[in-house]
Amino acid sequence: MAFRILLADDHEVVRRGLCAILQNKSEWEVCGEAKDGIDAVEKAKRLKPDVVIIDIGMPNLNGLDATRRIVDALPQTKVLVLTLYESDDMIRQVLNAGARGFLLKSDAVRDLVAAVEALRRSGTYFTSKVAEMVRDGYLKRNTEPALLASKRTRLTFRERQLVQLLAEGKSTRQAALALGMSVKTAETHRSNVMRKLQLHSISELVLYAVRNRIVQIAQAQN
Repeated sequence: MAFRILLADDHEVVRRGLCAILQNKSEWEVCGEAKDGIDAVEKAKRLKPDVVIIDIGMPNLNGLDATRRIVDALPQTKVLVLTLYESDDMIRQVLNAGARGFLLKSDAVRDLVAAVEALRRSGTYFTSKVAEMVRDGYLKRNTEPALLASKRTRLTFRERQLVQLLAEGKSTRQAALALGMSVKTAETHRSNVMRKLQLHSISELVLYAVRNRIVQIAQAQN
């Protein structure tokens, strides 16, 4: 089965360029294109792609709000945000919106395929600056309560396994199958993890897993 990608950018020439880059991977398919944020959300819901590549500066509905809606509606779809520049505030907003990847447009020719491949395989891809901020806990005050890292040892082995699978993009049902447990048991473990760590979303869970080395960050090479 082809790995399906939805492109969302208000400039047709940019979409054409991204398509040209992605077409180098024969097993990947650009299943649709969107010209604004609303269009991106609607097409994501209809096409159910594996990855949405979305520009942050979109008309009608910006890329951040579109990302939130896509992640809420399609938790199995990973979002890679493209932007012209990176700032601390921008990085916080992108991660809090639930995106699994962050790539500068200036690096797209060099790093787009690697970014999409990272999302396909491990679930995350950040620029080196974002990776450094996440590892250093810079986002802690915005995404997790104080002393969260100290609670890492409170997770059981099974819970840590589940955290890894969920952070890598697996659904609860898929994680249950991989761990040889019932969906109900996996849901109970997931609820316990979220309660223990005081997390409220999968994006927070991903950040926790990255900072605590449960999953690895794939990042751009300078």
